[in-house]
Amino acid sequence: MIFAAGLGTRLKPLTDDRPKALVEVNGKPLVWHVIQRLRQAGFTDIVVNVHHFADLLTHYLLNEDLGVRIHISDERNLLLETGGGIRHAAPFFDDGKPFLIHNVDIFSNADLGLFYIMASTNRNGATLLVSERPSSRGLLFDHRLRLKGWINHHTGETKPSDLQTEGLKPFAFSGIHVFSPTLFEAMKSWPERFSIIDFYLSLIDKDLIHAVYDKNLRLIDVGKIDNLRQATEFLRSTDK
Repeated sequence: MIFAAGLGTRLKPLTDDRPKALVEVNGKPLVWHVIQRLRQAGFTDIVVNVHHFADLLTHYLLNEDLGVRIHISDERNLLLETGGGIRHAAPFFDDGKPFLIHNVDIFSNADLGLFYIMASTNRNGATLLVSERPSSRGLLFDHRLRLKGWINHHTGETKPSDLQTEGLKPFAFSGIHVFSPTLFEAMKSWPERFSIIDFYLSLIDKDLIHAVYDKNLRLIDVGKIDNLRQATEFLRSTDK
């Protein structure tokens, strides 16, 4: 699943007349680059959620030869955030198999096929791809890479608020994770719109949310104008 429904406010004015997913790098839309990385990793069916300029994005996805089967998760009526967006797409994931989720505005050198294989061993929870890159906020994991909390490094705020951080390691989330459909049951009581990170944090006592740490992970958030200008060089360097 590719998260592509966001408003793309950090890419204004480019997103004043198109969805973020159709902003181009090297003459190709962001969503094209992510789809090709997933296709090269062996994925054949990809769900894309749509909201902002949904008609434009849907037309592109269904009329372009992308080399994979595309399915549209329609959020035209209401942008559901990351957690609500996953739950809304549940009918596409009715085979019981874990599925990979990838933000449309992330480029990386991650071996997505290998990560999926490693993460799929956690068949009752979710597994997040993480790294040690600088970030103002981080997720906190124990020595077995089980999620235990969240921290704002600038303010010291934590979730849960009474979290004891000693012995916990902060990592930055990549926007790439593998999700088991067994978690849909736990989502039933959540509101229509909610954050997937808040949902993951609600499960820390159950030890269902794990991480895979990749010390060699390189990524760039191309959802920012400044980084978008650097994306061409990043793609060139990771294709080597």
